[in-house]
Amino acid sequence: MESNNKLVFSRRSFIRTSALAGGGVLIGFNLFQACKPEAKPPVDISQLNFNDFNAFIKIADNGMVTIFSPNPEIGQGVKTSMPMLIAEELDVPWDHVHVVQGALDTKNFTRQVAGGSQSIRQGWEPLRQTGATARQMLVNAAANKWGVDPKDCSTKEGYVFNSSGDKLGYGELVKEASVLEVPEEVSLKKPENFTIIGQDVPNVDLDKIITGQPLFGLDYKEDGMWVASVLRAPSFGLVLDGYDDTEAKKVNGVEQIIEFKNRIAVLAKDTWTAMKAKSLLKANWKEDTTLESTEYHDEKLLNLLNGKEFNTMRSDGDVEKAFAQADQIVERVYESPFLPHNCMEPMNFFADVTDQKVRLVGPIQTPEGTARQVATLLERDVEDVSVEMTRMGGGFGRRLYGDFAQEAALISNLTKKPVKVVYTREDDMTAGIYRPAIKYKSAASIKDGEITGYHLKEASVNSNMYGLIPNFFPAGAIENYRVDVAKYNSNITTGAWRAPYTNFLSFAEQSFFDELAEILNKDSIQMRLDLLEKVKGTEDERIQYSPERLQNVIKEAVAKSGYGNAAEGVYQGFSAYYCHNTHVAEVADVVMENDVPIVKKVTCIVDCGIVVNPLGAKNQVEGGVIDGIGHAMYGNFIFSDGAPKDKNFDTYHLIRINETPVVETHFIQNDYAPTGLGEPTLPPAGAAVANAIKAATGKRLYKQPFVNELKVKAPLG
Repeated sequence: MESNNKLVFSRRSFIRTSALAGGGVLIGFNLFQACKPEAKPPVDISQLNFNDFNAFIKIADNGMVTIFSPNPEIGQGVKTSMPMLIAEELDVPWDHVHVVQGALDTKNFTRQVAGGSQSIRQGWEPLRQTGATARQMLVNAAANKWGVDPKDCSTKEGYVFNSSGDKLGYGELVKEASVLEVPEEVSLKKPENFTIIGQDVPNVDLDKIITGQPLFGLDYKEDGMWVASVLRAPSFGLVLDGYDDTEAKKVNGVEQIIEFKNRIAVLAKDTWTAMKAKSLLKANWKEDTTLESTEYHDEKLLNLLNGKEFNTMRSDGDVEKAFAQADQIVERVYESPFLPHNCMEPMNFFADVTDQKVRLVGPIQTPEGTARQVATLLERDVEDVSVEMTRMGGGFGRRLYGDFAQEAALISNLTKKPVKVVYTREDDMTAGIYRPAIKYKSAASIKDGEITGYHLKEASVNSNMYGLIPNFFPAGAIENYRVDVAKYNSNITTGAWRAPYTNFLSFAEQSFFDELAEILNKDSIQMRLDLLEKVKGTEDERIQYSPERLQNVIKEAVAKSGYGNAAEGVYQGFSAYYCHNTHVAEVADVVMENDVPIVKKVTCIVDCGIVVNPLGAKNQVEGGVIDGIGHAMYGNFIFSDGAPKDKNFDTYHLIRINETPVVETHFIQNDYAPTGLGEPTLPPAGAAVANAIKAATGKRLYKQPFVNELKVKAPLG
């Protein structure tokens, strides 16, 4: 991949591809400066006269710039980093820019989605092109005023200059510039000329977050709005068989109680009244399908792994022959449970359905898909459905699914009232969409001290790994390589969970390779590097990763962590993985305290191309590592008779502050276009810790959560 320093686009490509982008910005905020009496408030943009420049940009007559952020903000930082791309190419001072969250707009924007760590990657060129095109139009307007060639003009910090030293501010030019023809050619800045990209920029919503101003879906209110709390089946496999709402109706403030789609909704004046009344409902449930348990799932998945019914996702060489001729076959099974998403902000959504329109407001990762789903559900034209997005208190894949928005729309449609559905934590955990339980069987054939074949089998609940994963490492590194998948269809709802499938597969793969190195009496790092060497120069276009970039992060992780030269009493584990277009290597440092392994530090090396906002990027890296460690160590979700055992954080263990290690982050510096960052650091974390625990205790871990296999009680910190 090469860096593009100058790109030429047609007018048609600008109009189309600029709609791929999304993001927003705000005046840089510093907590300590804001506490000082002399701190000046941000400019009151409501008093300024703005001119629309395009779907993304408004420029006021004093040069202040508003950039609309179409993409959902779930804490991954796109509301800061994506507008930085526009501001960079527009050539305006960062503190002259303000952000406004855009609503769903399929006419002007595309891919208004937060998922797959793709926002920056997809918006890199279109967003920069948007800013560069606007800048060129401002230059053209200034050149017209001066009667000079635009090529003799330059821009800096919101001004256009000519060769004589004259200057005009963007605010003086925007009205004329906004009606000019879109230029046929625009040049993008070279990375060495960036003044905003690559700089630490605080979160644009920071002051609102820390002062508790309305931002999130739970904050959203409207006059005349009713709050709905919904009673759902207590187990997967049950259906409603009548109910008594006598006591619930006695609660002061209850407006209405309705039944819909195997659920009961209580509408009340406020959240707590609705939840209190719901708790007084007496519902009868009957079994409709099998009430499944964790033991039941274990049996089904193991039977699949040991069976013969598979779909082959990739097959290189002759795995059967390699195994038949092997001196030794190594086979291990790795197991993971269901996991809930546990966003800090429970699911919620507002809907106001009238004969004229359907208005939706709330935290959603997929506004366009949700609009389509609601339109279909209500038998309305999708053009009648509008979606306004709030900031989200976590997503992790849960808010890809608009089931809670559909509930709000259905209730509003039935009651003819504006309604906000609010989940309790128990609702969130028992009526969720979970990471599927998965088991992997990894097998390798060994001949003359070398790995000659590799066979990966997956058995998963409801769905299997997406098609690109079989093309990640070790694809291309082992001549005889096959990936087979099978699934069990369950009535328990499952879906994407941060870094789908790779979040557990990485642990299985990297743990297995460490064990293979031990069996082969090889250095585990060198074995990986040697395998990657075999991939170089491959003509297999299916290979998704770069062997050179993966080797680079591996070597850097060894160097930065002091791997192999740790202090006495420190045990280290290594892991490297590629997913979401990003290469990551991690080294975990574990110590033993009272015969219990404690994770003290993780050194993380990331090659995600150009880092747009290092401050935000570091937050993403650290969050991913800690999330990965927490769920690998503690995450457990057991079903009994179709119902989750854990319903709140008093019994379900999320990683605590005292259990979190220090995360030391290093980025590989290069000029490659940015790749994903919200998810790639999570998958390698579990394996790095597991391999470190093996070094510390001599025990190999094959099942998550690790605390169960270690037979120790949390917390471990």
